[in-house]
Amino acid sequence: MSAPLSGYTVIDLSTGIAGAYCTRLLADGGAEVIKVEAPEGDPLRRWSASGAAIAAGDSGALFKFLAGAKRSVVIDPAAGTSLLDRLLAAADAVVWSPESAVAELISPRELHRRHPHLVITAITPFGLDGPWHDRPATEFTLQAWSGGAIGIGRGSQDRAPAHVGGRPGEWVTGAYAAAMTQAFRVRALRDGYGELIDVSALEAQILCLTYYPVTYFEMLGHPWRTERRPTVPGVAEAADGLVALGCGTAQQWHDLCAMSGHDEWIDENTTLTITEQANLHAEELYAWVREQNADDLRDLATAFRIPNAPVGNGANVAAMDHFAQRGAFVEHPGGQFMQPAHPYRLGGVQLRPPATSPELGQHTDEVAALDLPPRPGPDGELDRNRLPLSGLRILDMTTFWAGPSCTHVLGMLGAEVIHLESTARPDGTRLIAGIPATEEQWWERSPIFSALNTNKKGLTLDFQTEEGRDLLRRLIATCDVVVENFTPRVIDQIGLDFETVRTLRDGVIMVRMPGFGLDGPWRDNPAFAYIIEDASGLSWLTGYPDRTPFEPYSVGDPNAGVHALNALLLALEHRRRTGEAVLVEAAMVDAALNIAAEQVIEHSAYGALLQRAGNRGPAAAPQNLYRSADIDEFGRADSWVAVAVETDAQWAALRDALGRPAWAMADELSTAAGRRAHHDRIDEELGAWCEPRAADEIVETLWPAGVPVAKVMQPHRQTELAQLRHRRFFEHVGHPVNIAAPHSTLPVSVSRGPDVFHREPAPLLGEHNHELLTQLGLTGAEIDLLEEQGVIGTEPGVGGRRKAVR
Repeated sequence: MSAPLSGYTVIDLSTGIAGAYCTRLLADGGAEVIKVEAPEGDPLRRWSASGAAIAAGDSGALFKFLAGAKRSVVIDPAAGTSLLDRLLAAADAVVWSPESAVAELISPRELHRRHPHLVITAITPFGLDGPWHDRPATEFTLQAWSGGAIGIGRGSQDRAPAHVGGRPGEWVTGAYAAAMTQAFRVRALRDGYGELIDVSALEAQILCLTYYPVTYFEMLGHPWRTERRPTVPGVAEAADGLVALGCGTAQQWHDLCAMSGHDEWIDENTTLTITEQANLHAEELYAWVREQNADDLRDLATAFRIPNAPVGNGANVAAMDHFAQRGAFVEHPGGQFMQPAHPYRLGGVQLRPPATSPELGQHTDEVAALDLPPRPGPDGELDRNRLPLSGLRILDMTTFWAGPSCTHVLGMLGAEVIHLESTARPDGTRLIAGIPATEEQWWERSPIFSALNTNKKGLTLDFQTEEGRDLLRRLIATCDVVVENFTPRVIDQIGLDFETVRTLRDGVIMVRMPGFGLDGPWRDNPAFAYIIEDASGLSWLTGYPDRTPFEPYSVGDPNAGVHALNALLLALEHRRRTGEAVLVEAAMVDAALNIAAEQVIEHSAYGALLQRAGNRGPAAAPQNLYRSADIDEFGRADSWVAVAVETDAQWAALRDALGRPAWAMADELSTAAGRRAHHDRIDEELGAWCEPRAADEIVETLWPAGVPVAKVMQPHRQTELAQLRHRRFFEHVGHPVNIAAPHSTLPVSVSRGPDVFHREPAPLLGEHNHELLTQLGLTGAEIDLLEEQGVIGTEPGVGGRRKAVR
C-alpha cells in the first residue's frame, strides 16, 4: 500500500519552523520532499532552544525531527541555477520562504509565471505584498501585532501581558501551509493549473491565538475582555505538584463548586460569566486545591466530569500513562531522542514511518544524476470553479471551536457543509456571547458562532430519539465525510461508530476529533482547549517563572482543527486512489503534542528542561515588552511595544536608531551571548527610552531601521492594521438577525481565486431543515410532524439554554 501523496514531488526552499513543519506533514503523507539548501545549510540545523552545543557537521535534534525522510540538495547560488531549474520544472509543488540564499534566486511570482503547473506555497510574516510585506518580524512581534500577546485575557493586570511561549504561531502557520497545499492540489488535479498560495504568518496567528475578537466587538459593541486575569482554577498548585482544572460550561462550574464543598457559590440567576464567578472565589478555591494531592484531585474531577489533566513539560509528558499506552511518542530512528508520533491516525492508510534526516547535501549528486523530465504544462482551460473542494458533502457534527474550525475551512473552499445541532443542545458557541434570554432570538446573536460557521447549512435533529437517529443514518448515506468531536462514548451510545457508518455510505471518510483519542485511560475525559494545552506542554512555557503557568486558552482548538483538515485531505486522496473508506482519528492532544515537540526533543536529546521566562525567549536578545506613554482605551497606563532582536545586524540597527547611546555601544553587547547575559541592563535602558514615547513613535523609529518591533494590539483592533486591510483578510458578512460585521477569512491569498471566502452567513438554528429533509424524501406534512414532536426545530428547547461561559 502506498501513502496518499506518494509520487508527489515537493521542492522545499524554506528555512525555519513553519516551512519545515509544512513539508514534514507533506512528507509524512508520502510526498517526496527535496530540501534545497545553500552551502551553509538551513540555520535550523544549528539550532537548539537550550543552547546545547551541536558538533560540526551534525544537526540539531529539532532539525532532525522536522527533516525526517527528506532529501538534501545543496545549490551554490554563485554556481548557477541549472539544477534548481531542472528540479522546479519536474516538481509538483514548491514551499518557499525568503530567508534562504537559494530561495532568493527566484521569487514566488516568477516561479508561478514560469511554471504554471506548480502549486507554490510562499510563507512570509505578512504576505508577499502590502505596506508591511518587507518589514522584519519574529514570532514574538507577530503575537503582539495579532493581539495574541493579550489574547482573551491571559495573565494579570499587575504585570505586562505574557506572550505564548514555544513559538506556536510558527508551527500552526506550517500546518496551515500544508493544508492549503493539499487543498489546492485537489483543484490542480482537475485542470492542470497550479496556484500561488501566499501564506501570512500574522494571519495564521490571528486565527490560532485570538478568538474572533473583531466579529465579537463589531456585533456586540464591546470587547470580549477588558482586563487580563488568570483562568481559575487553570493551572494550580496542589499539595504535591501542579494540576490543571477547568470549567467550560455552567454545569462544570456548578460541579466544581459541589466538588470543593461550596454549593453556596452556585447562583442560577447571576449575570456573571463562568470566568467572573470563578475569579470571585479564586482565593478560597486555590486554598482548597493546595490541600489535595494532584492525582486524587484529578480522579475526583474525572468523576464529576470536570476537565482536568496533569501539567506536561519536556521532562514528564512522554511518561504520562495515557501517552505511554497510546504510543504518542516514539524514538527518533537515529536513537538520539524521543519525538511525537504522527499528529493523527488514519485507519488502513499508510503514513510514512519516522525516518532519519539527511546530512547537508547528502543527495546532491544522486538527484543531479536523475533524469528529471519537466512536468507538462496545463493544456486546457482553467476550471471556472475556483473552489477546490466543491462537490464534497460534509456532515458536520461538531461544536464549539476545534471541530467547526476544521469544517469551516472546508466550507470556505467550496464543500457543502451541513452543520448538525439539536434544539436541546445547540452548538456551544451559540451560548457564549452573554446575550440575555429576554432578547429576541438571543441564540442567533453569537458572533463566535457566526465567525465559525459561514457557508454552512443548518439542520437540527434530536438523535436521542429513534426518529432522529433514523434520519441521521439516511443523511449520512448522502455524505462524503462525517466529522464529529464528541467524547468517544457519545458516538458509541448512539450506534454510529465507523464500522456502522461505512455500511451506510461506500467510501465514507469519518473524522473523529476526541480530546484525548479513541483509547487510553483518559479516553472519555472532557477536553477543552486549555486542558489540551496543559497536558501537552503548551501551557508550561507561557507566563512568568515565579508563577504557575498561564494557559494560552486559545491555540489548542484551532490547532486541532487545522491538523484534522490535513488528515482529512490525506484520507480524501487515499479514497480518490482506492475508493476505500477511511477512519481518521484526529485527537486534539496529538496535534498539540506535535507543536510542543521541541520540549520533549530538547530534554531527551540534551537533558535540558525548557522553562517559561516571561516575555524573553531563546531566539532573541533583547526580547521583551516595554511600556509606552499611551493611555489605553480603558483609561489605563497599559500600552506596550514588543521588541525582539534576533541577529547582530538587528542589534546594530537598534543601537543606531536609538542614537548610539553609550550604554548600547558596550563591546559585551555586540554578540547574542553578551546581550543575553546583560538582558536586565538592556531592559532597563530600553524601557526608559520607550516609556516617555508613544507606541507609534517607537514603531516608526525602529521598524524602518530594520528592528523587529510591534505595538501590542488589543485583539478587537485587528482591523486597524493596514496590512490586513490591504490583503482583505476581513470580509463583511451580512446576517438575517445580526448587523453586518467583519469576519476573518483564511491566512492566505491565492492568485487564481476564489476572490471571496464568505459566500453565505452562518445558518440560523435549523434554517435548512425543510430543504435538507425534503432531499431525503420527506413530505411537508412529515416534516411538520417532526417539528411538533420536537425532533427538529428552530428554537432552543428544554435543556437548550446554557449560561454564558468564560
